[in-house]
Amino acid sequence: MDSNQIQTLITMILYICVVIGIGVYFAKRANASSENYYLGGRSLGPWIAAFSAEASDMSGWLLMGLPGLAYWTGLADAFWTAAGLAVGTYINWLIVAKRLRRYSEIAGNAITIPDFFSNRFHEKNKIILTISSLFILIFFCVYASSCFVTCGKLFSSLFGIDYHITMIVGAIFVVVYTFLGGFLAESASDFMQAVVMVLALVIVLTVGTITAGGLGNVFENLKAIPGFLEFFNIAVPTVDEAGVQITSAGVPVFGDAAPYGLISVLSMMAWGLGYFGMPQVLLRFMAIRHQDELTKSRRIATVWVIISLFAAIAIGLIGRVIFPTAFGTNSDAETIFSFTASTLMHPLFAGLVSAGILAATISSSDSYLLIAASAFSKNLWQRMFHKEASDKEIMNVGRIALVIIAVIGAVIAMDENSVIFTIVSFAWAGFGATFGPLMLFSLFWKRTNEYGAVAGMLSGAAMVFIWNFLIKPMGGIFGIYELLPAFIVSSIFIVVISLLTAEPSAEMKKEFEAAKG
Repeated sequence: MDSNQIQTLITMILYICVVIGIGVYFAKRANASSENYYLGGRSLGPWIAAFSAEASDMSGWLLMGLPGLAYWTGLADAFWTAAGLAVGTYINWLIVAKRLRRYSEIAGNAITIPDFFSNRFHEKNKIILTISSLFILIFFCVYASSCFVTCGKLFSSLFGIDYHITMIVGAIFVVVYTFLGGFLAESASDFMQAVVMVLALVIVLTVGTITAGGLGNVFENLKAIPGFLEFFNIAVPTVDEAGVQITSAGVPVFGDAAPYGLISVLSMMAWGLGYFGMPQVLLRFMAIRHQDELTKSRRIATVWVIISLFAAIAIGLIGRVIFPTAFGTNSDAETIFSFTASTLMHPLFAGLVSAGILAATISSSDSYLLIAASAFSKNLWQRMFHKEASDKEIMNVGRIALVIIAVIGAVIAMDENSVIFTIVSFAWAGFGATFGPLMLFSLFWKRTNEYGAVAGMLSGAAMVFIWNFLIKPMGGIFGIYELLPAFIVSSIFIVVISLLTAEPSAEMKKEFEAAKG
């Protein structure tokens, strides 16, 4: 390891120490009760609520997956994905946030998403609670693995350390930090990490633009690549049998641009639907100290998301101009952000920028682990196996579950050729289709009942797997992102089954009206 790498590493270690310090600071408050540990006692201010929601949502794929996608195939895929996410962010904060904040208190002061669904429908047999908790465990194991892949790729590319070692070390760090401080520490550090993330993006974008000779020069260079800067065509890298891009005279070879039609646009825009079912975002709505502050949070969150997504895509495009042959595969291209920083910037600044990637990873993985642990300890252990469990027991069980989930995520992340964007897209679809339609119908359709809720969750989750593994490989119109058809199927099942079965009770209807405000 040379002196530059050592300076970069020192900066990152200092950052990690600050994050651990936050966990230690909040440890006492977090351990006061399970509500504090898992929801922070509903005490988040508007800035922390907004920044922590978006930082935990975007994860490492914002700084690695999205720039890598733009570097590899150009503007179309990345732009329409970002557009869907930006619109979804705004609408989610606009229509879901206040209603969920009110309803979660009315529905038995619910502190987890499974709690809310179970209390909302006054279920006695806890079927909704069990199903929703199990799906949270499944999909967050996948999500956590994407974060560990990010850690492995980051340190491996920066310091030449073995991927598997750095991935495991990153997982251990996240577990220890989340173990200490719970939701409050997670949210406070996520605020700081959101600031670091956006600063890192802006700094690298600025340095990259200057190095590339300005935006005009970037556009001129990229125009030569068929479909690279188009919204309705996509660039097609020419690869060999091993999947590595072919170069000729030091220039990457591309085939003719492929059409990017309406199906592809809808497929990427469908990412926005996922927000309605994302537990890590929905919990921030429930945790804010007062619903009137959500308007301010919405504006903050939307601005942050637009700036971050634009900068991430731009870095990928500019990276193709500055380092046209640096990455031969889609997986390798996901390190374009850290590579640009370490190559063009002073090691101390490169360390700060790399800390931004680490920030994105930590801010997501701690959320995933904490929510999954709460699903097991609060919703399965306490409700199903040990109803008399004390608060201390619930938190201890949750911490054990947290470690187990992290181990499963690390096992999934062992493949160093994993593409972060692909892993995230599957887990995103899983949550979006399983919980998204049900959340909307629970908040806005009085006639929804527990039978419709169960049918909606099961059909949505099943369709994600069926479409992704059986239908999508057929290509053509069936190549659409699995979230869209699964979201539609889940919505249909909720409506049809609810109408075919008994109406909700008078008490449920009364609570629904009260939640409308």
